[in-house]
Formats: sequence, C-alpha cells, structure tokens
Amino acid sequence: MRIVIFCDMEGVACIENWEQVTAGRPLYEEARKLYTDEMNAAVRGARAAGATEIIVVDCHGAGGAYNFKSFLPERLESGAQYVLGHPWARYVEAFERGCDAVLFVGAHAMAGTPDGVLCHTVSSEAWYNAWINEVRVGESGILAAIAGCWDVPAVFVSGDAATCREVTALLGPQVVTAEVKRGLSCFSAVHMAPRDACSLIEMGVARALSTRNWPKPYKPTSRPVTFKVELAEPGRAGDFKGRQGVEIVGPRTVVSTAATFWQAWDQFWYHHA
Repeated sequence: MRIVIFCDMEGVACIENWEQVTAGRPLYEEARKLYTDEMNAAVRGARAAGATEIIVVDCHGAGGAYNFKSFLPERLESGAQYVLGHPWARYVEAFERGCDAVLFVGAHAMAGTPDGVLCHTVSSEAWYNAWINEVRVGESGILAAIAGCWDVPAVFVSGDAATCREVTALLGPQVVTAEVKRGLSCFSAVHMAPRDACSLIEMGVARALSTRNWPKPYKPTSRPVTFKVELAEPGRAGDFKGRQGVEIVGPRTVVSTAATFWQAWDQFWYHHA
C-alpha cells in the first residue's frame, strides 16, 4: 500500500496564531516541533496499517528559506520519504507512479469559517474564496481534487473541528477525522494536549488505512471543469492576463476552465511550477 501524507501547520494542536507558523518569529521553532510530532504520528499509524511506501509532503509556506520545509530534520520518523521545498499543490509524482490513498495532517478550514483556527484558502493576503464547479472549497478540497484526477481517494484528516466538518461534508462520512482542537475564533481554540493529539492521529490513520472503507476519489462530475477564485483585491487579477484557458470575469474574479481539474489547476497555478 502506497500513501501520500499532505501536511500543514495551522491545524496542529496548540497552534492558533500567525507568529507560530511564520519563519523567523520567536514561536516558530516551538511550533515546528508540534508540527513534526503530529506528522510522525501519522507515519507510525500508516506503518501499523501495513503501508509499504509513505511519502510525506510539507505543504506549509512558512516564508523565506523555510517555505515548505518546516519539519525538524532530526525528529523525522524513519520508514518514510519526505518532500521538502516543493511548490504547493504541484507534487503529483507519487500519483503518476501509483498511489492508494492520501491523508491530510494539520489541515485548516477555508477562508471565512467562523470557528476555523487560522482559516484561509491558499493565501490570506491574495485570495478570499475558491470554487470547483461552483462548490466552494478550501485547501483540502483542492488537494483532494488533484488526487482524484489519478483516482486516489482522500481518507483521513486531522485538524480543528471546522476542518474535519468541512472535509466530511465534501468527501463523505467515510473520511476518518481526528479533531485535535476546537476553534473559539480565528485566533483561539480549545486544544488537546500534544501527546493526546498525536495518539489520536496515529490511531485514526491506522484505522482509516486498515478498514479500507474509503470515500470515492473526489472527481468533479460536470465537464468542463471550472476553478474560480475570488481575489483579495483587483490589482492581483493582472497576474492572470494572457493565460490559456484562464479568464478574468470581474475585477476580483478569475476562472480557469479545462477538461480535468488538474489541467484547470495547472494552467491557473503554472507560475509556481
């Protein structure tokens, strides 16, 4: 069994402010340990379920030299491979070679979620909302749709209660969830102790992969597929002028249209390849 684990930082227990997830800030180093430990727990759970190949992707853009490489190298769990420094939502090599399932660890809710801790969609400064075929999605939805282009299901998510609710609503009740905190606002939450959160994640991953009662891969049903983004301000629309398959339909709205979601995403997000 081959699996991919997509990891982000905002959904980790005991993290609830931007200072913790931004490289160079005093609280970042402490949060890196929390982040690495929850990821390690997922790796242990996957091994316990019989995964023979585990690829972990750091999806957190911490900034500067730490963009997409916030894990503490000396703490990495053995028995997995780690993708570091790769642009967000561009890693598909494992899908092309053959993959059974993807997992989300440390995920956060989409922009505008009242009880979503540090909620945003891709960039809190550049984007407000995103839709796939008029279904509003967050980052987990985008990643699930990319995996779905290769018929790979998303089967597990850990994060706050709002994130678990969001992913379940999108993918179905078969998704195994691990709620490690409950948001009180964007910047406050009721948290599990980190050790308890790691135990919950390890057990949840093992259960998700062992039972194989998986949701179907997330594949938008109508064709063509559209990916629409509401930008934070009109000046950002100019970045998309002249791209094939991408249309600026309003001062702050951009739509990418293609035969598959990967094609729609690729032509929209190609400048990050």
